[in-house]
Amino acid sequence: MTNIFKRFFTTVEAEVNFALDKKESKNPAVMLTKYLHDAEKQVTATGKLLARQAQLKSKLEQELATATTMLTKREAQLKLAEQSDEQDLIAFAAQEVSIYQNRKATLEDSITLTASQYLDMERRYEEMKHKIKDMRVRQLQLMGKENVTRANHTMNNILQGKADSALQNFESAERYIDNLAVDITAGQQESMYEYRLAKLQQQSEKVL
Repeated sequence: MTNIFKRFFTTVEAEVNFALDKKESKNPAVMLTKYLHDAEKQVTATGKLLARQAQLKSKLEQELATATTMLTKREAQLKLAEQSDEQDLIAFAAQEVSIYQNRKATLEDSITLTASQYLDMERRYEEMKHKIKDMRVRQLQLMGKENVTRANHTMNNILQGKADSALQNFESAERYIDNLAVDITAGQQESMYEYRLAKLQQQSEKVL
């Protein structure tokens, strides 16, 4: 069971590393978000496996405590059976002592191995979490870079080509307004001249 967990853990860790190694070749902002989502789900699943491994270790320790207690009990009973010289009880107790001795040894080996595997898994699990955090930092960096790029693009449009075009349009509009003002003024003057001439003509006709 512990080997299955370890193989799964190694597979998940490899996928997270693959995400980190390959993300730069993709669209940074979009792909990094996807990798983060997938990697965080894998880390969560791995955390559950780590908790399960701790539970298995605890159960092994409980089994060891039970086996140790039973071994002590059977060893004491074997001595009593030997003192009473009851051969059937001696045989039974001796067999039980052998069984519990073997079980205790097996459990001790399993606990040692499980503890070692747990520590290794825990260390690598923490490394995975740090890599996720690094990916989060890189995501923020990319977001900042994207914002700057967009802002520069907008400002360049205003300060360069499009601004020059807009300025030219403004100058054209200004010339049009100036010309229109001149035409209006000229029209007003012409109207005034016509009025004065008409007035003189009327006065002249009255005199005649």
